[in-house]
Parts: sequence; C-alpha cells; structure tokens
Amino acid sequence: MNELIPINHDRQTTSARDLWNFLGKPYEKFTKWFDKYKDYGFTENLDYRMVCTKIHTNNPKNPEADATDYEITVDMAKELCMLQKTEKGSQARKYFIEVEKAWNSPEMIMKRALEFANQKVAELQGKVEQDKPKVEFAEHVATSTNSLLVREVAKIISKQGVEIGEQRLYKKLRDWGW
Repeated sequence: MNELIPINHDRQTTSARDLWNFLGKPYEKFTKWFDKYKDYGFTENLDYRMVCTKIHTNNPKNPEADATDYEITVDMAKELCMLQKTEKGSQARKYFIEVEKAWNSPEMIMKRALEFANQKVAELQGKVEQDKPKVEFAEHVATSTNSLLVREVAKIISKQGVEIGEQRLYKKLRDWGW
C-alpha cells in the first residue's frame, strides 16, 4: 500500500499537520483549521493529543521553529477527511480505511499477539532469574531432614552470594517477628 500520509502503526495514529498538508492546507493557518474541527465530538487524550514538533520556515536566520501539532487517531482522521468534502479528503479517507483493514487483518492481529506474548515471556524469564536465589534457598530449607540452626541458614544464604553472618541473620529474624 502506497503511504499517502505517515502513520504510527503501533498506535494507529497520524499527525494532524501531515493530514492538513495532504489536504492542501484548507485554511491559511493549521491551528485555525484544527480548532474548527476538533469540537466536532472529538475528545482530547482519546481522539487526539497535542504534541510539539519542528517545522521548516522560510526565515534564513531560523530555518526551523517549534510548532503545535496533534497526534490523531485514524478514526478521527477519517472523520476529518469526510468533513472536508473534497477529492483529496475522499482520497485520504479511502487510504485510512485501507490502513485500518490491513491493521485488522488476521495476520496482523496474530503478529501483534505474538509480539505481546514474546514480550511477556521475556518479562517472566527475567523474573525467574531474579527469584532464582530465593527459590534455591527455599529448596535447601525444604529438603532439610531436621531443623536448621540459624548458623546453618546463614551459611546457606552466604553460598548464594548474600553476605550475612549468624548474628546479623538472627537479628533480622527477630526484627521480622520470627
């Protein structure tokens, strides 16, 4: 699919300023155009959010300037295109519909699900590594055939890389109410 307007495919959003440029700058100022349409039932931080961006200017002393832009959802972009009632608006709306179809295809849904699952597996593997010393300690204590002296527990803990002696461990156990 030919990309008419750049889209953030992870969040299914686009730049309102890019859309405005594609539509042929329907108003002289971007802010005037966006302010006119943002009150058509759109909700800030749900349908759009304000972002700061750099734009190129014709000023040789300051070729780039800060400007206000809005990150808008593809759904909002489709509605803005319909409100334009122009050929460019219709073309952009059809483009956004195709982007949405591709996003919701079974293959893309499966791809996102696999990425999410792989991320979750990596997080859980990290947690397993983090908890490994605790598990080994618990296994040592659980496999003990008789009661353990605080001195023996301190030795087991020290073998796991935690520097603690018998008296400090005993103090900690008392502090914890054990």
